[in-house]
Amino acid sequence: MVGRLLFVHGAGGFLDDAELAHGLARALRLDLRMPELSDTAMGFEDWAAPVRQQLDQLGPDDAVIAHSFGASVLVGVLAEHRRERRLRATLLAMPDWTPAGWDVADYAFTDPEPETDLTLVHCQDDDVVPITHLALNSKALPSATVVEFPTGGHQFDGMIDAVAAEIRGSGRPRGDASTGPDPRSR
Repeated sequence: MVGRLLFVHGAGGFLDDAELAHGLARALRLDLRMPELSDTAMGFEDWAAPVRQQLDQLGPDDAVIAHSFGASVLVGVLAEHRRERRLRATLLAMPDWTPAGWDVADYAFTDPEPETDLTLVHCQDDDVVPITHLALNSKALPSATVVEFPTGGHQFDGMIDAVAAEIRGSGRPRGDASTGPDPRSR
């Protein structure tokens, strides 16, 4: 049986994130599940309810990746401690919604850290969610592995293999806040 990849796209990003989602699913050899979430109903619960339903269907060989706004929703859902078994989740280009970031209280992550193995991944040249949000999120999620790439922008252009390698695990223990490898050295 082939494992599944649950990919939670960003705000209004079902089409924009398709190339990233399909590329990661191929690189990880997983069957892609990417539900189309509303681009008009943007409340936390509007997105959290379908994300919870998708998470409940995952098995031990499945992976979870969320991008941008979708990552903000996913981390909030994971913090609810609804799950008995542990997951690994990768949060790509996640915004920080606290007053230090974009200051939108409805989306700000202020809960205790989820009991999930998290990896935060961001590109320094992201022109949508500034790289400064990575440091803010790593403070809120101190157990997360932090991976920073010099290039790739918000959509991780040309970085699918490098991101997939990080998801598969490059040997860093959980909570190691070192940056990821320079993809140009691969």
